Amino acid sequence: MNAPVDVSFFARAAKPLTSYRKYWAARFGTAKFLPTSRKEMEALGWDSCDVIVVTGDAYVDHPSFGMSVIGRMLEGQGFRVGIIAQPDWQSAEPFKALGKPNLFFGVTSGNMDSMINRYTADRKIRSDDAYTPGDIGGKRPDRAAIVYSQRCKEAWSDVPIILGGIEGSLRRIAHYDYWSDKVRRSVVVDAKCDLLLYGNAERAIVEIAHRLAAKEPVQQITDVRGTAFVRRETPEAWFEINSTSVDEPGRVEAHVNPYLMVSDQAKANGATCAKEDEAQVVAATAEAAGAKAIAAVRARSADVNPAIKPITFVANPSVKLKVPPRDRSVIRLPSYEQVRADPVLYAHANRVLHLETNPGNARALVQAHGEGNTARDVWINPPPIPLTTAEMDHVFDLPYARSPHPSYADENGSHDGATKIPAWEMIRFSVNIMRGCFGGCTFCSITEHEGRIIQSRSEDSIIKEVEAIRDSVSGFTGTISDLGGPTANMYRLGCKSPEIEAACRKPSCVYPGICSNLGTNHDPLIKIYRRARALKGIKKILIGSGLRYDLAVQSPEYVKELVQHHVGGYLKIAPEHTEQGPLTKMMKPGIGSYDKFKQMFEKFSAEAGKKQYLIPYFIAAHPGTSDEDMMNLAIWLKKNGFRADQVQTFYPSPMATATTMYHTNRNPLRKITRESETVDIVRGDKRRRLHKAFLRYHDANNWPLLREALKSMGRADLIGNGKHHLIPTWQPLTDGGYTSARKKNSTAVPPTAKAAPVKLTPVKPSKGRMLTQHTGLPPRETGAARAPSGVPGKGFRKAR
Repeated sequence: MNAPVDVSFFARAAKPLTSYRKYWAARFGTAKFLPTSRKEMEALGWDSCDVIVVTGDAYVDHPSFGMSVIGRMLEGQGFRVGIIAQPDWQSAEPFKALGKPNLFFGVTSGNMDSMINRYTADRKIRSDDAYTPGDIGGKRPDRAAIVYSQRCKEAWSDVPIILGGIEGSLRRIAHYDYWSDKVRRSVVVDAKCDLLLYGNAERAIVEIAHRLAAKEPVQQITDVRGTAFVRRETPEAWFEINSTSVDEPGRVEAHVNPYLMVSDQAKANGATCAKEDEAQVVAATAEAAGAKAIAAVRARSADVNPAIKPITFVANPSVKLKVPPRDRSVIRLPSYEQVRADPVLYAHANRVLHLETNPGNARALVQAHGEGNTARDVWINPPPIPLTTAEMDHVFDLPYARSPHPSYADENGSHDGATKIPAWEMIRFSVNIMRGCFGGCTFCSITEHEGRIIQSRSEDSIIKEVEAIRDSVSGFTGTISDLGGPTANMYRLGCKSPEIEAACRKPSCVYPGICSNLGTNHDPLIKIYRRARALKGIKKILIGSGLRYDLAVQSPEYVKELVQHHVGGYLKIAPEHTEQGPLTKMMKPGIGSYDKFKQMFEKFSAEAGKKQYLIPYFIAAHPGTSDEDMMNLAIWLKKNGFRADQVQTFYPSPMATATTMYHTNRNPLRKITRESETVDIVRGDKRRRLHKAFLRYHDANNWPLLREALKSMGRADLIGNGKHHLIPTWQPLTDGGYTSARKKNSTAVPPTAKAAPVKLTPVKPSKGRMLTQHTGLPPRETGAARAPSGVPGKGFRKAR
């Protein structure tokens, strides 16, 4: 059984959210919607706002929208909170709409990074925005966190700016920027904010608000976890650990070893991975390293002149070296100028940052920006302490209206027409039951933002929200679209030992295999599923979040419960690839885990008398992926009867480990040296198109490119008209067009690849065989035609 969440180290390490004395403005009560105009403020009896939240998303008062959570959280503490949603950023005037805030501006670009929201993986501009009424793109600026902060400073230069959201979290240190193809400075420097809040910000924002309300200068608030800010020098009584270079010789002490994996070292010595073992482990490591270094020096000296005897240093047994306390230690990363100029140091800095993400043992980080008189340090405090179950319940039980602001409604007072907000529509009837993810997938940014410690709500809180949706949300027909979170089946999963949990530095609990210290009991989740679907008025509960199938197979009872009661015909899972090369760089399990889950899925579906299908997700062009890997994936797809309708291409988001691989050609999953492992990177439009083409091997527009590639790879044997061939020898006369599930973002094939259009006789796909990807839709007729008898015929042209 898992240890209860609330007895862990983290539950005892922070002041509870509900323990603060409420601010005097609590007398104004609770607003149905947080005000977005002066008129709404006056209706509430306010003469000013204490806090104004500026956001790049439309204002939806729902716990899935960050600005609403922070706003309601501060309102619950007694503060008057206003919202400025999607302001016109061309001037500072729209940022003055609610007047001058008494305490601070809270700035966020929204639930998504503004650059990922605006651009595709091929750097093409999107014309839609799921967080905007009417799905209209262009309602927020590029790098919105920086732009909004600057405009707030122009509006009221003396008002502190507190920056938050995922865009800030992923840019808290110098980072590779995919869109400009260069390393940019920390967003703290560019935005000129007073404080950056990274990760889940409830705990930090509440403390900061009360301290500012008590007239404490924002410049003095430097001890809050989960914050970053600029300072000129390291304060006294702090131990600074120099980690600005790699391959440095010399003795290694505990506080100068950012690579120390306590669990691995302890395991080798037959011990636990508790924090107090660290000094002994490092001492042994240092002694061995020192002996090795001395032996190497002696060998080199003997080669030069056998008469030269090196000086031997003997440790003084009376001197006891102590490991500096972690809460007073700071690791100095390579500076912005260093990581910008040296990819190896960039990879090193990224690795150190990811090793310092466990709130139980993470140390502060500091990174210099600028040189000489302009030098400034970006100081990053350790991550925030995760919320307890009681605190999670408090956050989700706040008085959300659970709908978009009335100002977005159409003439009928509805949000379902031309003013529909797709992101709200997607979560309208869903319930978030947990936060965090310990999967550690290198291409994903969830861990960098929400952390690896799972934060779960109580069963009663979840059921209460299901009932609230049933009773109060318009348009509800009896189906809950999701009970999930970042991962559907990590609810209440965690380390069996609070001591180990607080000391572990592993980047993943499930790679390369499931950790022996990880509890995998799915019983609490099964209980919630059963209780929720038994509620009166609830017809169906679906699971829409991504499923970690290597965890699910540890509990056959859970898989049976899921498959027989909570799958709406299709279940989306993400093996991401079939080949070990890219899978090791993704930190994903082998395809064998998928096969095992598939067998269980089909068995339990058959027992229930249901025809249900898995929809696997795959990624093209991920670091570590060769052309042969993509070819083998295409062969696997065809063998298993899958047609990928919408293709994912690797998107290098800031600070992700895979992005570091993409930028540096190095693998930060291992120790970085000048001679460390290099990674095959898929760069350039042509190669990225080829990898996408392999995923869409069935699209005739890709066949010329694939034929050329297969011939150059020596695999012309895959070109032919038999079932065992990947692509045929014939070529249909197509117009070269392709429409994705997001039609607005479809990209036509270059004119040179187009041929004269021709009307083809459609062939109905065999039911349940050719599955689509991502959309969850049934097989559809695509207008493709089949060559008669497997040979070129009428309506087709012979391929060259």
